[in-house]
Amino acid sequence: MKKQKIEESKIREAAYLFWLDEGQPEGREQEHWLKAEDALNAVLPKARTTRQVSAKPRGAKIKNASKNAAAKRSSTATTQKKSRAQ
Repeated sequence: MKKQKIEESKIREAAYLFWLDEGQPEGREQEHWLKAEDALNAVLPKARTTRQVSAKPRGAKIKNASKNAAAKRSSTATTQKKSRAQ
């Protein structure tokens, strides 16, 4: 899956907030930066990597439609023959 690019300024701000939240410790810049990247990646919408597949293939709709039309024609023809016979 493709990672989406996050603006550096957003990562910097989130890392700063983590730093403040943890009491402004020294020497943990990289940890806060990575934690900010992970947090921002978690809230980004995921990129679509696969196409959604319908339950039936596209051709199935056409086949079903032609079967339904054929059945309707057959039914109409049978009804017409019955009414002529009476």
